[in-house]
Amino acid sequence: MFQLHEVQRAVPLPSRYVAPGSLDEAANLLSSRGAAARLIAGGTDLMLELSRGARSGVELLVDISGVAGLDRVSYEGGRVTLGPLVTHADVIASAPMLAAGLPLAQACLEVGSPPLRNRATVVGNIVTASPANDTISALVALGAEVTMMSPRGERTVRIGEFFTGFRQTVLEPDEIVTAIAFDALDGPTTGAAEVPRVDDGSQGSLGTDRRRGIFVKLGLRRAQAISVVHAAVVVHTNGGAVAGDGIVSGLIVALGSVAPTIITVPQAAELAMGRELTEAIDDIVDAARRAATPIDDIRGSAEYRSHAVGVVVERAVAALAGGTEAERWPHEPPRLVLSANPDRSPTAPMSLAKADDVVTATVNGSVRGAAGAAGKTLMDWLRDDLGLTGTKEGCAEGECGACTVHLDGAVVFSCLVPAGRAEGATITTVEGVASPAGELHPFQQAMVDTGGAQCGFCTPGFVMSAAALLNEIPEPTSSQIAAGLSGNLCRCTGYCTIIEAVRAASVDAVAVRTASVDTQPVRSASVDSQAVEAAAVDAGAVPQAPGSGGLS
Repeated sequence: MFQLHEVQRAVPLPSRYVAPGSLDEAANLLSSRGAAARLIAGGTDLMLELSRGARSGVELLVDISGVAGLDRVSYEGGRVTLGPLVTHADVIASAPMLAAGLPLAQACLEVGSPPLRNRATVVGNIVTASPANDTISALVALGAEVTMMSPRGERTVRIGEFFTGFRQTVLEPDEIVTAIAFDALDGPTTGAAEVPRVDDGSQGSLGTDRRRGIFVKLGLRRAQAISVVHAAVVVHTNGGAVAGDGIVSGLIVALGSVAPTIITVPQAAELAMGRELTEAIDDIVDAARRAATPIDDIRGSAEYRSHAVGVVVERAVAALAGGTEAERWPHEPPRLVLSANPDRSPTAPMSLAKADDVVTATVNGSVRGAAGAAGKTLMDWLRDDLGLTGTKEGCAEGECGACTVHLDGAVVFSCLVPAGRAEGATITTVEGVASPAGELHPFQQAMVDTGGAQCGFCTPGFVMSAAALLNEIPEPTSSQIAAGLSGNLCRCTGYCTIIEAVRAASVDAVAVRTASVDTQPVRSASVDSQAVEAAAVDAGAVPQAPGSGGLS
């Protein structure tokens, strides 16, 4: 007998969907419906859990992604505060975070790919409570606190107390996480010339008394990879003159993917106290290895993980000791947004309860409305109800990028977005990328010219990502191209011609701009295929061979 794939036997999404106008309204809905209601913001974890039947009994999705004012990162009084709708992309784009919360920024950059990070929220990452979730260890090392509200009131707990077990938290069914906050770090000492500091007069000294941190991850590839192991380290030193010098007066080592929850290593702090980091590295590494209790799974054996813990912790501590913790931060990592500030204007409260309830959106420049959105993903609604079949279903879990669209100015995976989110939104699919006169986008034409389309199934997703990348960064580097396309997989494995098409489209755009001001020659569109392929592997657009590392 044939066995259906998970996608083929997917469980229907909850048939009722509500987008409330405020957090209070959302909390009241959760309180009145109990376990039958589930809050959704980015939804990149929850949508997958629902479709796989991992969360049974959910009848109502309460979507707060349209509530105004919840997507802010603030730096006040020496504290960094994240609202409940702050995405991983928001953290990466917030320049002060590279000083005030470098481990969190580094962890956010490791989450999925740009389209996933444009939807996935930091709060959602901690609520999912997987020990493999990258941002949790960073927040634990930073000593973060989590604030929750419900109709019964508000409470705040330390993040270490928020988790009670594997994928379990203290969050009650009617509670909403409203903020994550932590004390700002003092920032990197060297290798971060472009890192702005938080300067409100209340932060720690920028002299010899410093708190700094780093996040290091091991994955099977450099994008779209769940951690094999990862570590976040925050150190407090006194008396150093340069770089990472100084006597350790505080140390937090947080480890992920090595126990049922994120763990810390108190013994490492005890062994490092009163010593310079360089002197204490070996003892810190040994303590971390002893603290880890990993399991065997598809990503790695317990033995391999135990060894890898020592590798990532040693690299993290060595970087802090040398003051180089920010050196590997990439130059202008692509966000895949169509403007510096994607449209997040509040949406009007709405509800979907019946199959004939209509959702109306501006799609490819025209106002379109269709019923059938209840219980569906945005991808299914676009394909089944609007007839826009250019958007493909490849994995239904945000891994392949075939379903990529532009939603309110940001590139997203439509298989992980509830269809109700389309109400009042502006959406572009691959059918809307060409000009109204039918002229292909430069990248589409370049795909034809270079033979990048190949079988064509993944092509719509690549078109959507590449068009946004070229809009954001007209002349991307090889690393930026590979990073920008890291959420799109080519099953034909022909990445060289696709990357060459981005290069050619970039040259096209430059030529058009240059022709309007002078007649200087434009650089050739030809590329070194081996160099392009190497850059793609390095940034994750091409999967690495299992076990090849992927340390970052």
